[in-house]
Amino acid sequence: MFDFVHEKKRLVQIVLLLIILPFAFWGVDSYQKSGGAEFLAKVNGEKVSQQEFDNVLQQQQGRMKEMMGAAFDPAMFDKPEIKLSILENLVNQKLLSAQAKAAGLTISDEQLARVIAGIEAFQKDGKFDKQRYESLLSMQQMTPLIFEGRVKQELLLRQLTDAYSQGGYATKSIADDLIRLTEQQRNVSIAPVSASSYLAQTKVSEVEIKAYYDKNQQEFQIPEQVRVESVVLSVDALLSQVDVSDADLKKFYEEHQADFGAPEQRQAAHILISASAQAPAAEQGAAKAKAQQILDQIKKQPAKFAELAKQYSQDPGSAANGGDLGYFGRGAMVKPFEDAAFALSAGGVSELVQSDFGFHIIKVLAIKPSRTVAFDEVKAVIAQKLKQQKANDKFAELAEKFSNAVYEQSDTLKPAAELGKLPLQQSAWLSKGQPAIEPWTDKVLQAVFSEDVVKNKRNTAAIEIAPNTLFSARMLEHKPASARPLSEVTPQIRQKLSNQQAQALAVKQGKEWLEQSRRGEGVAANWGAPRLVSRAQHTGLDGDLMQQVFQAESTKLPVYVGAESGQGFILVRVEAIKNIAAIDDAKRARYIQQLRQITGEELLGAYLDDSRKHADISIRQFAEAEKK
Repeated sequence: MFDFVHEKKRLVQIVLLLIILPFAFWGVDSYQKSGGAEFLAKVNGEKVSQQEFDNVLQQQQGRMKEMMGAAFDPAMFDKPEIKLSILENLVNQKLLSAQAKAAGLTISDEQLARVIAGIEAFQKDGKFDKQRYESLLSMQQMTPLIFEGRVKQELLLRQLTDAYSQGGYATKSIADDLIRLTEQQRNVSIAPVSASSYLAQTKVSEVEIKAYYDKNQQEFQIPEQVRVESVVLSVDALLSQVDVSDADLKKFYEEHQADFGAPEQRQAAHILISASAQAPAAEQGAAKAKAQQILDQIKKQPAKFAELAKQYSQDPGSAANGGDLGYFGRGAMVKPFEDAAFALSAGGVSELVQSDFGFHIIKVLAIKPSRTVAFDEVKAVIAQKLKQQKANDKFAELAEKFSNAVYEQSDTLKPAAELGKLPLQQSAWLSKGQPAIEPWTDKVLQAVFSEDVVKNKRNTAAIEIAPNTLFSARMLEHKPASARPLSEVTPQIRQKLSNQQAQALAVKQGKEWLEQSRRGEGVAANWGAPRLVSRAQHTGLDGDLMQQVFQAESTKLPVYVGAESGQGFILVRVEAIKNIAAIDDAKRARYIQQLRQITGEELLGAYLDDSRKHADISIRQFAEAEKK
């Protein structure tokens, strides 16, 4: 089916995403706006501050870093168009917020509390947990200070925007027409006129080659290149330089005994007689009676537990194994089951235990008591942890010294390298615009090709190329941009001009055959086997040609269309039309829903555009110079 739009985000999804933003819940009466005198935009007199912008920018960087991992390049956020896009979104939020207030829209404290309490991340055992909430905020380096205001703001904006985005319209007749158009198929045959078959007829002179070379000098430019020496200060580089003593390892082990314990585990088997918690009382009573009969048999003949589990248990995952569930710890089973299993001794059999799944008879087969993992088993893990801590501390100690060294002694990298006993590395030739491969990101290349490095022969500043990773480089060799000589590029130009001539010949032939076909004359084109194409599935035919295929007059078949392609010309013969036989209700409903989404988003977009036209908005433009 032909899909028009991406699925619209639901309110709950949006609120769930808000836990990575600085919001709060308890004790807040109003949204605390960011301070700061500098502003980047004004919306009807209300300012968008530099601090507000920086907060959103940092949040976006954090999300991208989490999604992209090592491939993340912070320099992408230095581009003026990215900064402007973020600022435009902040302006839209200010504008919509003012519109919502003017319309008298409100969110009550009760509504807000219900929304936040309903977020699963803040719940424990299915209930909102204040301690868990505050802990999650703390992990994100937040305080419960402005959470409520921001969530309330988001909900307020949703009231306004949903009135438009969910107010789309679509009629049954429009949906049916769209289905017929979208799912109509046409039977076509294709005849490509390949440019490559005309290459032998081409002839390129030396005069033409020279003329092309003179006219297209930029095409033959060798970009500016540099070869550099570099040094990287990172936690990973420092790891090999730190050691931990056995005494340190033993001390850490003794001080963190709770971290090295293995909790008690139990191996249990069960017999389940299924009965949903929502089942009628009669059904649950019947299941309980059956389970009690089985339990009575077990009490008379305990050794037959596994045999009875195979015969009666309605748990498909364990019945065949005599009900054996293997070993598990606390938290792995539903609470009634867990409480019963951990209350029994080895070999013990429970009374009937009811859970949401039905009635269980539980037998504990074996018990693994809790124990403390021996020092020797975790020694290597502790060593790695302490080394990492020491390397982090050493990096923090050296980072500022490293930055100062590459700046203050700008004609050499040796002092910076000696600080952390780091190797100096030499690069291959680098050029502007080359693919971004660590450590040669856009940001690093921009620094390497700066005037300070190339002309003044100074070190780059210390650049953060990854978390806890600083980089600096200095130029060893430089090649200015230059043009490749004519003799070197003559074969390349000759091939290009030959291809152009062959393309022109193929297009000329294709157009002649198209006109002859339309007049009913036979042509020497190599027609392929007929095949069905639709507006959604048309492999091998580009958009322009497909438009011709479906706009072609269908009253008298066959009809012929054609268009130039990158490899010559393509002729298409439309031989038959296959319309959709019937439209079922389910398909119509899907199309109506999509049309409503489209028209709803269009209504919202139009509303926002109109609001901006009538608002007093000033926005700062970000210059390229700010990237430096």
